[in-house]
Amino acid sequence: MTSSAPAVPFTCEKRPASSAGGMVVTNHPLGTAAGSEMLAAGGNAVDAAVAALLTLTVVEPMMIGIAGGGISHLRLADGRHTVIDALSCAGAAMHPELYEPVSDHPPTYMNVRDRRNEIGASAVAVPGNLKGWCLMHERYGRLPFADVVEPAIRHAARGFTVTSYLHGAIHENQADLAIDPEISRILLPGGAPAAAGSRVVMSDYAESLRLIQTQGAAALYDGPLGQALVQRLATGGPDAGYLTMDDLAAYKAVERDVIFGSYRGHTIAGPPPPASSGVHVTQMLNLLEPHDIKAMGFGSAEALNLLAAVIRVAFEDRRAASGDPDFVDVPVERYISKAYAAECQARLRLPGAQGDVPGTHESRDTTHVTIADRDGNIVSATHTLNGLFGAGFMVPGTGIIPNNYMLNYDPHPGQAMSIAPGKRVPTSMAPMIVLKDGAPVLAIGLPGAVRIFPSAMQAIVNVIDHGMTVQQAVEAPRLWTQGQHVELEPAYAAMKPALEALGHEVNLVKTIGGGMNAIAFAPDGMMTGAACWRADGTVAALGGGLARPGIRFTI
Repeated sequence: MTSSAPAVPFTCEKRPASSAGGMVVTNHPLGTAAGSEMLAAGGNAVDAAVAALLTLTVVEPMMIGIAGGGISHLRLADGRHTVIDALSCAGAAMHPELYEPVSDHPPTYMNVRDRRNEIGASAVAVPGNLKGWCLMHERYGRLPFADVVEPAIRHAARGFTVTSYLHGAIHENQADLAIDPEISRILLPGGAPAAAGSRVVMSDYAESLRLIQTQGAAALYDGPLGQALVQRLATGGPDAGYLTMDDLAAYKAVERDVIFGSYRGHTIAGPPPPASSGVHVTQMLNLLEPHDIKAMGFGSAEALNLLAAVIRVAFEDRRAASGDPDFVDVPVERYISKAYAAECQARLRLPGAQGDVPGTHESRDTTHVTIADRDGNIVSATHTLNGLFGAGFMVPGTGIIPNNYMLNYDPHPGQAMSIAPGKRVPTSMAPMIVLKDGAPVLAIGLPGAVRIFPSAMQAIVNVIDHGMTVQQAVEAPRLWTQGQHVELEPAYAAMKPALEALGHEVNLVKTIGGGMNAIAFAPDGMMTGAACWRADGTVAALGGGLARPGIRFTI
C-alpha cells in the first residue's frame, strides 16, 4: 500500500478489473451492464454513461431519476475537458418567502413547517438530468440515441431484482413512501418494502422511456411527460407545487469550463461553481502540499489531524462564498491559488468551531458513474433526485419520481442561498479527473452530500501520497468534519483516543459518503476500474474486440 506499513491497516472487500478496451464502473450491476453494452456495440464513453445513468433511474430509483439533477465531467479523446451542468433550479414562481422556517439556528436551521421543502409537490424544483444527458449525447455521443435508451426500457418493462441495498432504502423511507398510493403500488407491495430478491416491474416508466427514446428531452420539457408532471404538482392542495410548463421549457443545461489545479506534479481537474469540488478539492490539496503526508503514514494521528484541519478550512471558505455564479461572486482564482494556500497555513493551527455549524440539506442519496473507452474519452458523472426517492411520490401513469431539490435552498430570505427564480444551489458533487504530463491518471467520484468532495480529496491523496492502488484508494477508511466534531469510519476507530487527545470531539459513524468508484489509467493504455463496499458498485472491463480486417478474404 505504501513504502511503510500504514498506521491503520484495512482490507479491501471488492476486486478491481483491468482492460485496455474500455471500463465501466457504476453503483449497480445493471447500470454497469448497460454501459458495457454500449461500448461493446461500438459506442463511446458518453453513450455508455447516458445508457448507464438512464438504467440507474430504473434500478436505483431512490438515488436518481430523469426529473433530478447533477453534473457530468467529460475528458474527450482530443484532450478537452468540459462539464455538463444539469443541476435543478428554482422556478419562476419560487421566491425567498416560499416556506416558513422553523428555526434560525442549527441543527434545524434548514427545516420548514410541515416539511414542505422536503416531501410532496411543493418540494420539486425544475429538473435538469434528462436535458443534460440529451445535450451530452447530442454533442459528444456516437450511437443513435434510441439505442442508448434501450437497456433502461428493457429493465423497466421486464423487471429487475431488488438488491438488499434498495430494500434497505425503501424500508428507511417507508413512512413517507406510504403516503403516495402510486409509488406504494410499486415499492411497497402489500404494504411492505419490496423484499431483496423480489422482482419489480415499472411498466409505466417503460412507456415514458419509450417516449423519450423517440422524442428526446422534449418529452419532458415540452411534451406529455412534462404535462403529467405539472398536472400532478398542481393537485397537492395546500402543498401544491410551483412548477409550470414554462419553467420546463425555459430550462437550460449549461456547458461549463473545468477548473484546473496542481498537486505534486499532477493536474487536478474538477467542476466549477455551483459545484464546490473544483475549487475546494484544489484548495485542500494546495494546503496539504507543503506537508510530507507520505512520511506521516496513512491513518496516523498526525495525518488525520492535518486532514481535519484542511477540510475545516475548506468548509469555512465554502460557507463564506459558494453558489450559482449567476447570483453569487465566488472568488475562484483566489481560493485555488498557491499564494492563498500559503496564507491559510496559519489557519490550520486554529481550533475548530464550537457547537453546530450551519449547513445545507444536500442529500447523501446520489449515484455516480465512471466510464472510459478505448479512444481516450472519459466520463465521471454524479446525479441525484436529492433526497431518498426525491419528493417521495410518483407521477401517475409515468413512473417518474420527481426531485426534492428545494430542500437545498436556505428557507430564510436575504441569504446567499435563499430561493430565487433560476438559481441553482451549490453542490458537493465531485466528478474529478487527475492527470500527469497531460495524460489521465485517475477518474473518480462518489455520492454523499457534503462528505463528497473531502472524500474525493482523500482518495486522491491515497493514490498520489500513499501509493495506493485504485481499489485501496476507494475502499480506504475516511474522515470528515465541517469544523466541529470529527467523524471517523469504523476502520479508524483505534485512532479515536489519539484524536481526542489532540482536542477533537470524535464521532464513529457507519460510513462517510457513499459508494466511490474510479478508474486508474496506466501509461501503456491499461485501465483498472474499482468500486467500494459502501454501495452495489460493480466494475466491467471490455477486452478483445473485432476480428483483424480482411480475415475472411483470401490474400
